[in-house]
Amino acid sequence: MLLETTRFGSIEVDDESVITLTQPILGFQEYRRFILLPGPDGSMVKWFQSIDSGELAFILMDPRKVVADYKVDISERELSELAVESVDELDVYTLVVVPHDNSKVRTNLRAPILISPKHRLGKQTILERSNYPVQFFLAQANESDEKLEEVSNARSDS
Repeated sequence: MLLETTRFGSIEVDDESVITLTQPILGFQEYRRFILLPGPDGSMVKWFQSIDSGELAFILMDPRKVVADYKVDISERELSELAVESVDELDVYTLVVVPHDNSKVRTNLRAPILISPKHRLGKQTILERSNYPVQFFLAQANESDEKLEEVSNARSDS
């Protein structure tokens, strides 16, 4: 199918690449079908583009890039919902917010996006039994300016 997007123009979407969310992203209940697109070359981020709205795309990152020991502890029910037996079968991402001030780039470590690549199912979950912050500023992670620049390149000023 052909998808018209505000950030990427017209893109061809293979039905096999569509990820269906069993639980929506908080605040975006009506959007359940997405595709993953690469971020800028060599970037640590990806785009999570809605196929239901060409205007809606989120920036995702692997939280282990900034918190090496990041752990996801979810219930058996949630594993079953994603048709997996263990968290190891899931790709784990967190949402990234990219304001104009690069020192304020942040990610939500408390509410990761979990994706089963094998079954193309995903969901956002809340890690209730964790101390991870909702707003983790990437500058806190002592990442180099180069990595912050990679994230800022993903910003859409439109």
